[in-house]
Amino acid sequence: MILNTLRPMKTNLPVALTWSHYGELHRVTPWPEVHFERLYGDEWIPINPDCRLLEAASLGCRSSDWRPFLEFVPDEIRTFLAGFAFNRMEALLVTARCPDLLDDLKRTPALTGFLAEHMSLRGGHRAAWDEINAVHERGGVFALLEWLGLPASQQTLRILGNLESPDLPKKFLEPLRSQLWEPQTIFALQRMTAITDRHLADCCRHATAA
Repeated sequence: MILNTLRPMKTNLPVALTWSHYGELHRVTPWPEVHFERLYGDEWIPINPDCRLLEAASLGCRSSDWRPFLEFVPDEIRTFLAGFAFNRMEALLVTARCPDLLDDLKRTPALTGFLAEHMSLRGGHRAAWDEINAVHERGGVFALLEWLGLPASQQTLRILGNLESPDLPKKFLEPLRSQLWEPQTIFALQRMTAITDRHLADCCRHATAA
């Protein structure tokens, strides 16, 4: 008698990333939709993620959680996201909402943090992804820098490109933006080939003291 042993079949289905924030379950759906949702009763409802929720996602989603999610992300974007550690969820949000920016973001990954925080940096109350795409389509990366309140120059891109890590802490965004308008700071930073968080902290102290 021949016994057939049934083994569970491995199914490669897209998976959502799930985490808890203040006791409420949240998730981001698979690529390419990348919808952020909150569980309300038995129903997932769409939400617009703010900085606190994205920080909670970064803390709640480990590398083992990201691995199956990233299997269904295009190779080029998956490689880009792999360069981020703590700010990977922000990078996912930006690349999903603004896929045409990918080439510029690959050249200057630290620009991702400014885009993810554009509401607080510009004083708005709603995400402006359509406007970001339109600005970039009309004027490229320099128009985007200007829209973000950064100096629209090669020097800005060079400095941001020389940051040691693309995981730019949120506390540095506004002070760094302010200091990049100061000729003395620009001169000092553009001479550095690897700008560390310590260098950024020094810039932030100068901005706070001013």
